[in-house]
Amino acid sequence: MTTPDLFRSRGTLADLLSGRSNGIGLIRLCLAVGVVLSHSKPLGFGANDLGYYLTGRQTNVGTMAVYGFFVLSGLLITRSARRTGIFRYAWHRALRIFPGLWVCLLVSALVIAPLVALREHGTIGGFFDNPWDRGGPLAYLQANWWTGVRQYGVRDLFTDTTPWGEKVNYSVFNGALWSLKYEMFCYVVVGVLAVTAVLRNARRFVLFLTVALYLSILQDWVSSGRISGPVSTASWTFVSPLVGTMNFHYIVYLGFLFAAGAALDLYRERVPINDALGIGSAVALGLSLLFGGFFVIGLPAFAYLLVWLSVRMPRQLHWVGRKNDYSYGIYIYGFVLQQVMTSLGWSRWGYVPFAAMSVAVAFAAAFLSWKLVERPALRLKDWTPGFVARRSSQRVPVEQQTAVAEEPPAQVGGPTQELPQQPATLVPGR
Repeated sequence: MTTPDLFRSRGTLADLLSGRSNGIGLIRLCLAVGVVLSHSKPLGFGANDLGYYLTGRQTNVGTMAVYGFFVLSGLLITRSARRTGIFRYAWHRALRIFPGLWVCLLVSALVIAPLVALREHGTIGGFFDNPWDRGGPLAYLQANWWTGVRQYGVRDLFTDTTPWGEKVNYSVFNGALWSLKYEMFCYVVVGVLAVTAVLRNARRFVLFLTVALYLSILQDWVSSGRISGPVSTASWTFVSPLVGTMNFHYIVYLGFLFAAGAALDLYRERVPINDALGIGSAVALGLSLLFGGFFVIGLPAFAYLLVWLSVRMPRQLHWVGRKNDYSYGIYIYGFVLQQVMTSLGWSRWGYVPFAAMSVAVAFAAAFLSWKLVERPALRLKDWTPGFVARRSSQRVPVEQQTAVAEEPPAQVGGPTQELPQQPATLVPGR
């Protein structure tokens, strides 16, 4: 008696996700578009994010995209940390996050903001007066330079000309950037685990950490006293000198998803890729969204579903995102450009036209960001300062140099070729 194809294991995650041929690029692009579509409702019309009421006020499309990016980021970043030294790891992460972010902040504060001020006030007179004061353009750059959003607006722009500005009654230029500091926090934790050899020699610690974070989420859900609806967001905070206030609630929830992705990678040889499990995860996710229990049932199911989709997606779609990754650019430019479009009155045609225009404009900005900033920056990932390279070469013993010279050359591009190092940083926030 043969096992039906639906229940037959396709192999393990280690077998099927060892190279560059996978569906992660397309998934990331879809998640990025989901963020823009979700933000189109609050930014264009002052309403709740897309899918908020459909999920019983548990979550929305944009937040689901955030969760997905943290899972994929945990998997990819952990794999990168295991295969590179700590300094190379930090260099790669910095190149992927900061150049695109810094240019976006510069364009927002020094190009877009003055043009918006000219339109809203009829002049830019006074816009650059005391630019380092709270609310000024240079203060905006200084406050947000290291991923933490410590100043949301520039002057009073968008406060009276957008639905979201009228709703919160203060200027919000790019609220989507708030979650980058939690992404960076996870990067730092992984770096510590790598330099202390936990990732190589004590991977069980990551599994215990994932379970502990999940139990905290479970306790939060039980204490809320309701099956559906939002969980409690009350928690303590602490202040970092570089990124500002960190909320323990977000550390737990986003940290669990990142840790889940890390655990999937560390135990990849034990993670089965099974179609029945994939479809079952999709069903469990859907039921938890509709009837409650999303945070304790839907989140783990969503994590496995994303990994299963990455492997089982048709090979004809694996090319998406392999050479050109526009997802990060869509994220960092989508919010601010939607605010500009709303202030110009483009939302007057309704949600569908506004959402479509938002996606198109965000994609155009992402294209320029990738071609002009992100990809050129990533070409420096193998760069090493001259004095470091010289010191490294001088430290190689003569015996080791002889032994290496006698060995045959290693094959290039084997089955252990590293996955594309693509951080997942797309997070909608307000």
